[in-house]
Amino acid sequence: MTNHHEALIQARIDLTAALRWAARLGLNEGIDNHFSMAAPGRADCFLVNPHGLHWSEIKPNDLVLVDFDGQVIEGKYGVEATAYYIHGRIHCGNPRATVVLHTHMPYATALAISDGNRLEMANQNALRYFGRVAYDESYHGLVLDFSEGDRICALLENADVLFLSNHGVIVCGPTVAQAFDDLYFLERTCMVQVLAQSTGKALKLVPDSFAALTARQIADDQQQPINHLAALKRMLDRDEPGWSALD
Repeated sequence: MTNHHEALIQARIDLTAALRWAARLGLNEGIDNHFSMAAPGRADCFLVNPHGLHWSEIKPNDLVLVDFDGQVIEGKYGVEATAYYIHGRIHCGNPRATVVLHTHMPYATALAISDGNRLEMANQNALRYFGRVAYDESYHGLVLDFSEGDRICALLENADVLFLSNHGVIVCGPTVAQAFDDLYFLERTCMVQVLAQSTGKALKLVPDSFAALTARQIADDQQQPINHLAALKRMLDRDEPGWSALD
């Protein structure tokens, strides 16, 4: 078995764990939204969840290997069009975005649809995103063409998190563990901010100097995201035996 083949199997397992756990947390929306990962050892395709399956039922071999034109290379299912127009263009145009997670998760989307709202540096979890967030200021309809996908990709040039106006969010990262960790804490951060803002009181912001320091401190702990994903896999093993079966 080649190293690339082993890496692809691991990518399938990791992405499946992230999808299943996101469903447990209610971060998905029906059978919609997508998680993807650049195929290890290949520059022309990516893994993505298939159209028609709920995230809670996906197994590793259900994930589809698709090229940047939306053609299925490996897989028994099809791919929803916006998956390759969003994810394909980001994977093609942004080499930093090994993993791309797109959701309409409730609290992050609540900020995305609020006029002028920003992710504020007001609680410790928010500080991990200091200097890493971009905002799409205009809604252009469903992402059903390459030009719209390229526009979204350009907005992520210097960011790992993108709030899509009137739509949802995209989180990118170098590994499934890091991207999912960011996705998880992003929703928690947005939840706390929405709750705080609902009081009608002003937020108490952290000065930029301490926000930057804390962001570096969090980024330096590279083991934490790995441990987080490993814990989720153990709980999936406990509660959903067979979730990672390669059949």
